[in-house]
Amino acid sequence: MPVLSDDTSIEWEDPDLVPRPVITIGAAGVDMARMESEDGSQIDSRKEANFHHHRKGQFLLWMRGVLACEVDGGFWLVPPGGAMWIPGGVTHRMEVSGTVECYVVYVDPVACEALPKACCSLSTTPLLRELVMRSATFPMRYAEGSMASRVMALLLEEMALAPSGKVHLPLSTDTRLRKLVDWIMAKPSDPGSIESWAHRLGVAPRTLSRLISRETGMSFGRWRRQLHVLLALQWMARGATVQDVADGLGYENASNFVAMFRKILGETPGRYLKQNL
Repeated sequence: MPVLSDDTSIEWEDPDLVPRPVITIGAAGVDMARMESEDGSQIDSRKEANFHHHRKGQFLLWMRGVLACEVDGGFWLVPPGGAMWIPGGVTHRMEVSGTVECYVVYVDPVACEALPKACCSLSTTPLLRELVMRSATFPMRYAEGSMASRVMALLLEEMALAPSGKVHLPLSTDTRLRKLVDWIMAKPSDPGSIESWAHRLGVAPRTLSRLISRETGMSFGRWRRQLHVLLALQWMARGATVQDVADGLGYENASNFVAMFRKILGETPGRYLKQNL
């Protein structure tokens, strides 16, 4: 059974080379690197923070811990209960936080027709989560035409029906915007205005505003709120309270933070985490 843990191991095969349209690998309490190695061997997790790609697409279901994934032009944070889709061949890098329990569904390019063509976060349903977890108990080379293959076919259909999520921060290769991201993430409670950030970057406020709008499709205020939501989810998944998060992000009180969170994701932080855990 292709389920990894600190106490068990499997006869590993590189998922990209296994001749099945869909396979699932699960992990509990292990480093993501054990599932992400290009040649199937165990590697240093720090190397996995570098950009790499796979031939097959990857559907990542995160049950415990937090996944941060970056691709050219975007940053996704997958909280517990969330999922993400990375098409085959897309260069990406990942980092995880907390104790990990996750599942990765590898989908051969020939079976990806109904799946998204670009990276995206996805909302999950109880049925989809159960199918993913059940499929992780099958051998990597399950018999064609067997019950396992029929479960995999149903899993593929459910993945195609999953609606896109909202936990995404558009990024840019522009060095000025990358500096801005680094500065805000280093001190997210800084209430700096677009004028103050523009001054630090050595550009006019109007130039920075236009740059953010062109590169991300958002206003500066909306873009920063989106970043705050990503950080909030990461912190709350590690056990931070709403008050802790509000303080860490520089909000005057927890109510203001909750209102911002609900405006972005449509739910309060407590309800969002309850429904996605």
